Order: sequence, then C-alpha cells, then structure tokens
Amino acid sequence: MNDHVTGTAAGPVAGAVVDAELAYRVQQFYFLEAELLDDGRFSDWLEVFDEDLVYWAPLRTNRLRRQAALSISGPDDAAYFDETKESLAWRIRRYDSGMAWAEDPPSRTNHVISNIIARPVDGGELEVRSNFLVYRNRLQVETDLYSGRRTDLVRVDEDGRFRIRRREILFDQNVLQAKNLSTFF
Repeated sequence: MNDHVTGTAAGPVAGAVVDAELAYRVQQFYFLEAELLDDGRFSDWLEVFDEDLVYWAPLRTNRLRRQAALSISGPDDAAYFDETKESLAWRIRRYDSGMAWAEDPPSRTNHVISNIIARPVDGGELEVRSNFLVYRNRLQVETDLYSGRRTDLVRVDEDGRFRIRRREILFDQNVLQAKNLSTFF
C-alpha cells in the first residue's frame, strides 16, 4: 500500500505529492470546475464545495522584503471575499433573478487553471494548490484579467468524489482594476 503519495509503503513523505493516478483525478476535477464556471453553470459549480466551505480572498499590499509577512491581510482583516457556501448560493440566486445588474448581460469568462499540485494532509484530506488566469469580457469594451493562485483543502467523500472545504484565493495584483468583482474563482 502506497497511501497514494510519493513515498514509502509506511506512509507519506513530508511535502510529498500524490501519485500520478490521484494527481490525474485531481486535475480533471479542477478542469471540470473551470468548465462549469465558463459555461455559466454556477449552481452545478456550487456542488464542488463542501457544506462548511470557507471561500476567502485576502487583500494584498506592496511591502518591502523585510515586511513581506504583512503583505497579505489576515482572517480578521478586510478581504475581497469572505464567504460560505450559503453566501455563494445567495449570489448565484441573485444572478439568476435578473437583479444583478453587473452581470446582465452576463460576462464571458475563460478560466485557465495550471500548476495543480496535490499533497496529502492530516485526516485524509488533500491540500491542492493551483494557479489561475481568468479572462473576463462583458459588453463591447469591458475586459478584465485576473491572475493568482488558489490553495484548497479538499475532502474525498465516501463515493470518492472531491469536495472543496476551504479555498484561499490570492490575487497577484494588489489593486484590482475591474469595475466590479462578480467573477468566481
């Protein structure tokens, strides 16, 4: 038994990544998630998350090297997103109601997900890091480009399906130039 990681039969090696078969399954999960978002299937997208989801995107500031630890806001500070599965569901219902003017007509997006690395963590969960590049276009001239990384804590349910329990989104930009932030990441 290899515990699905690169390591020994006795267990995972510190910092080890999952084996090729599990890595492939994780990658396909993330590519399907991107497809759901780009197809505007937000209710289906919501199902990739666990019920106790924390969906968080801290703010970022420019700091000198010696202050680098202060460049990302903490859990009790301001954030672009600090949401739960319930609040995401509320946003999706609002989109569907026709009352979300910033998304009527809806944006067209292209989520490019790369550098997917999965590592085992305590409790049988996976920590999955990925990079994203999201292109958003709305109307004739509104275009936005978002770049960053995501760090997810992923549970595997009893049927072998992945459920994201925690998502931290860290934008590369410290100031987002978009008119609104109605895109999901």
